[in-house]
Amino acid sequence: MHQSATTKHASRRRVPLWDNARWIAITLVVIGHGILPLIAESDSAYSLYLFIYSFHVAVFVVVSGYFAKSGPPSAKALRQILTDVVFPYFIFETIWSVVKWLLGGEFALDYTTASWTLWFLIALAAWRIVLPYLVLLRYPLTIAVLISLGAGYTETIDSTLALSRTLGMLPFFVFGWKLRQWQITDRWLDLRPAIAWRWRAGAIALLATVLAIMPMTIETLRDLKLRRFMLYDESYEAIGYDEPWSGGIRLLLLGSAMVLAVAFLTLMPRGAHWFTPFGQATMFLYLLHPFVLFPFRETEMLAGEQPPWVLPAMVIFCIGISIGLSTKPVRRLFRPLVQPRARWLFRPEPSTATGTIVLPPLPGETVPGAMPGDDGAPAGDAVTGPDSDERPRTP
Repeated sequence: MHQSATTKHASRRRVPLWDNARWIAITLVVIGHGILPLIAESDSAYSLYLFIYSFHVAVFVVVSGYFAKSGPPSAKALRQILTDVVFPYFIFETIWSVVKWLLGGEFALDYTTASWTLWFLIALAAWRIVLPYLVLLRYPLTIAVLISLGAGYTETIDSTLALSRTLGMLPFFVFGWKLRQWQITDRWLDLRPAIAWRWRAGAIALLATVLAIMPMTIETLRDLKLRRFMLYDESYEAIGYDEPWSGGIRLLLLGSAMVLAVAFLTLMPRGAHWFTPFGQATMFLYLLHPFVLFPFRETEMLAGEQPPWVLPAMVIFCIGISIGLSTKPVRRLFRPLVQPRARWLFRPEPSTATGTIVLPPLPGETVPGAMPGDDGAPAGDAVTGPDSDERPRTP
């Protein structure tokens, strides 16, 4: 059995499609954050911003859900939630508290209110924990959508511990898990290029239409406060909508974001390219890029009306940030902060007095009650999933 498991693990490999999607999606996150100071005065910047936000967060969450394990959580899975998500959250929340204090603010360690982008780590931990319970139900995606819609009707659900976004974006995570159950990766990778390009042509037409609509309706979109809806961080009433049908706006955004996310994934190159290895560094890029963009966010550097060249310059600058923070030297330097192993925190004994498993099983060892495929997968990017799509090599 040990030899069989070892052979199975050796046959797994990274699928370039997913690394490509990871890196391009996180690059769009950086661009969205980079051009944020421009959207108040520039309709072009606001149009690009809304276009990016119409699908890029959905893509990020969908990919995370695609690689999420839905079986009973093993000791290894629970430990990875701590080392890959929880510990980095506390580390970087502490760093941000110190940064704010050094800039003249009051020193306060408030771990219930996530700083800037750190909300995603709280949400990711919650989604991973909840998924095995949610998928026990018959219609997990429908239930997730109802939870998301219902959360927007109450102001008691706010940004404390990122609860509003955790519940609001839950459908994207479950949708990603559903895509995995439909085994779309193998089907897509096995399509002949001519057929694949038919799908891509439709995806290009769809995304181009959305991009064209944004500037033509920008004033209406400002009046509708569409941006605040896309953040999933406030109740409908807080945004200014107290009508019973307000949840319909969120439902429309959820559905369109899922469709656009699939269109985006359809356009991802299926083979390896120069940026494919960067897909392994999305956690580094996600946690580190706010420090580079912080001066633009907190100062008047980009305040007021800017020359037309500033928008494309910021886009190029953000792409440069994405490339730079994905390199191996950066990853080696910041690995202790981004991927803390913290072995000293974990108990050395393999079990408690009552026999509870508290350490990851040895290679080839089966955890009682675990479902097939729920253990032994190589560890990977904490933000968007493991290193492997478990697609076997051709013998």
